[in-house]
Amino acid sequence: MTADPRTSVAFTGHRTYRGGAADALRRTLEAFYDRGFRTFLSGMAVGFDLAAAEAVLEMGRRRAGVRLVAAVPFRGQENRFSPADRERFRRVLAAADAVEELSPVYHRGCYAVRNNYLVDNASVLVAWYDGSPGGTHYTVRRALGRGMEVVNLHPAAPSLPAFAPTLFG
Repeated sequence: MTADPRTSVAFTGHRTYRGGAADALRRTLEAFYDRGFRTFLSGMAVGFDLAAAEAVLEMGRRRAGVRLVAAVPFRGQENRFSPADRERFRRVLAAADAVEELSPVYHRGCYAVRNNYLVDNASVLVAWYDGSPGGTHYTVRRALGRGMEVVNLHPAAPSLPAFAPTLFG
């Protein structure tokens, strides 16, 4: 990826997201654009990731210089989605400015590789995080551990977890 992480925003969120923060997401994107952020990274999962990617594409139709990077954990990820989500994925992927396919095949840990990529290539993380364990929790903790700005759009947002070093950092 050739984008500058200092002007890049990444997204993480639960697959259960159903659009509950659409307005807040648009306002947040506009605020980051106004602060000079131009590149937005989506992990391309069902739920918040795809919704955020679609919001970036919509903003890009109104604002100059907006770039969407699709960070795909493995080739064929969309084959595990419902037909409707598979179509959304393919539409977003076709419209993305760059696609980073992180593995040619599924493997144990490929989602963590994707989450690490998001944190390593941005300076801000926008989340839909309800406090539950899983990949979003991991990504939020890793971002906090790196000193990144984290914006949580979940309406019942828990206190962000205090960073405590683990074996996997």
